[in-house]
Amino acid sequence: MALVILLFVSFRGKGNTPEYRLESVTRGDIAATVTATGSLNAVTTVLVGTQVSGTIRDIYVDFNFPVKKGQVIAQIDPDMFEAQAEQARANVMKADAQLRDAERSHKRNQELFSRNLIPRSDLDTAETNFESARAGLEQAKAALRLADTNLRYTRITSPVDGVVISRNVDVGQTVAASFQTPTLFMIAQDLARMQVDTSVAEADIGTVKVGRPVDFSVDAYPDVTFKGKVSQIRRAPITVQNVVTYNVVVLVNNRDLRLMPGMTANVSIIVNAKQNVLKVPNAAFRFRPAEKAGMQAAPASLGGKREPGIWVLDKGKPRRIALTIGISDGVESEVLSGDLQEGQEIIVDTVKKTATPRSQTSRGPRMF
Repeated sequence: MALVILLFVSFRGKGNTPEYRLESVTRGDIAATVTATGSLNAVTTVLVGTQVSGTIRDIYVDFNFPVKKGQVIAQIDPDMFEAQAEQARANVMKADAQLRDAERSHKRNQELFSRNLIPRSDLDTAETNFESARAGLEQAKAALRLADTNLRYTRITSPVDGVVISRNVDVGQTVAASFQTPTLFMIAQDLARMQVDTSVAEADIGTVKVGRPVDFSVDAYPDVTFKGKVSQIRRAPITVQNVVTYNVVVLVNNRDLRLMPGMTANVSIIVNAKQNVLKVPNAAFRFRPAEKAGMQAAPASLGGKREPGIWVLDKGKPRRIALTIGISDGVESEVLSGDLQEGQEIIVDTVKKTATPRSQTSRGPRMF
């Protein structure tokens, strides 16, 4: 009977010994990143509108059409503007005739006045009529230039080389430019070079620098990592519900044209990177062993604040090692100093055991 009880106690004692999940210290590359989301846009997007009102007679391009600078992409019905130009041209001819008549009258009155045949007032009137006719001719010429300009505006042209990414009008539609220029087309100048406009939190913006490399992905290609580079950090804050962010612009090469304007990008800005460093998993810093006799106490730094550290097994018992850590990628951290070696096993967690039913562990041998 005593032997059975001793074996039972020994079994229970071994079952209470904690078990740990271990991972090895590794050596390799590590990068600290700032994550953000943003949207893809063309580097230069031009909104094409109209400066005159009228009815769209012809449209020569559609979505995704390549266009050249100066190419006619739409035509507003020019009939009314052609009539206005003809009227202005006739007014110029009329004003020119009036000027010639006033000039002849002025010269005639000058001669008559020199011979004392007319009073000074008649000469003054002739001079006034001559100057007025000359001004009238200039006014008519200006009206003709305006009419010709409005006629040219009926031919809507592309201001840049690019690709049409939006068309907002159809043939027969009336556009009004009286108060605000309507947007008829949107043209991306060069889709082979795009940019990601991201919003970076104010807590992270201090680590982001122009020229830093960027990795990002889009939902359309979840298994592809695209590359970019920080080109601009805009200093104007964006405040939404008391949360301050800053716009960081990332330049992207898009030679294969897989990326499209408006796509959502999940961005990782690499703010620091190191190669061939000692690394430990961050889970090891969150591990805390249960209080047990024989466990070595954690050393405290000056001031009583504990240094970062991890735990290793020393003769079956957890022993704490203080570390100085460097950059982290969120999963692993760089070890700058500490009593660790590559390949050494460290504790990252306690293995949770499944409880054994009491009816199977506490029942002793039945006595008859």
